[in-house]
Amino acid sequence: MQSTITSIDHYFSTRKRTEKFCQPLSIEDYTPQVVEHASPMKWQLGHTTWFFETFLLTKYLDGYECFDQQFSYLFNSYYNNVGKRIARNNRGVLTRPSVERVYEYRHYVDRHIELLFSQDVDIELEELLKTGIYHEEQHQELMYTDLKLMFYHHPFKTTYKEGGSLLRDENTSPAEWITIKEGVYEIGHQGDDFCYDNELGRHKVYLHEFAISNNYVTNEEFIAFINDGGYEKFDYWLDEGWAWVQKNEITQPLYWEEINGIWHEFTYGGDQVINPKGILAHINFYEADAFARWKGMRLPTEFEWEIAAKQFQWGKRWEWTNSAYLPYPGFKTAEGALGEYNGKFMINQMVLRGGSVATSPNHSRITYRNFFHPHFRWQYTGIRLAK
Repeated sequence: MQSTITSIDHYFSTRKRTEKFCQPLSIEDYTPQVVEHASPMKWQLGHTTWFFETFLLTKYLDGYECFDQQFSYLFNSYYNNVGKRIARNNRGVLTRPSVERVYEYRHYVDRHIELLFSQDVDIELEELLKTGIYHEEQHQELMYTDLKLMFYHHPFKTTYKEGGSLLRDENTSPAEWITIKEGVYEIGHQGDDFCYDNELGRHKVYLHEFAISNNYVTNEEFIAFINDGGYEKFDYWLDEGWAWVQKNEITQPLYWEEINGIWHEFTYGGDQVINPKGILAHINFYEADAFARWKGMRLPTEFEWEIAAKQFQWGKRWEWTNSAYLPYPGFKTAEGALGEYNGKFMINQMVLRGGSVATSPNHSRITYRNFFHPHFRWQYTGIRLAK
């Protein structure tokens, strides 16, 4: 079949969006890695390109020559089937290749992807292209949050660009509780549109009657938790969460600082006074669970969230659920390297639903299952309560 115009246009618009995000950066901004779980900008530019080269061009384009044989080692993330790779915590030592060289790599691969899709391609190749596009969109969000964390660690908390800031978003509807009746419901992706394998295996679940908020928790609600000694009272915390608080001397959400009795937050535009009505962000599962306990409520399960999501607005914060990241019934790991995309991470992580202000346009859907370890909070994560 001939490649659809939509797919290849989506490819190029995605690639351009990545590079547009990087335009305000200095050369020095591309390389640092401040923590192991946040990758440098240069590495992510190379890695997203490596994905297309490895899984599409080397397998489907006759006569294709890799841009640089060393790049497979440098830009492979976790695909053991593909070969050895640089340790994750060493991505920030890559002063070479140069940023210019990585951009040459991107444009080289773009030209060859265009050549590949100017020919007749089959459904399998179309699906691989879509996977690569959505993979890069995932990294666009990571670039946004990883760069913010890097700027925050700078001694002077530098800014991304003049006027750039965290979106000052608020809840747009009156607070109310949505009641979902008990019953058997179907969970999981259906249809022919794109999804990841961890969304497949549509199945039935039984839910007791519950209520879920139509709104996110706001900054002023969480400030009330802090003022009531929320970070000082072990009663609200899971044991592992309390150990995290004690070990790391946590007293407020990431990017928050109290100055002369007024709470401020670090944004892309620098420090700003916190908007009390703004939607809470950058808290981890432990904090979300402790806040819910303090309120006498709980976090929804991912199944409750999916069933209720059609009745409220979502997409401004990734929402912690009280569900462990586990396979759906009938889940099977695909053969080869792409089988490593999701399945092998189904341990010691919690599911988040929705999306965030940093998520690429049209990337999320109601069945999307994001997942992180419970102590991470550098993503735009928030809280929706249930009872």
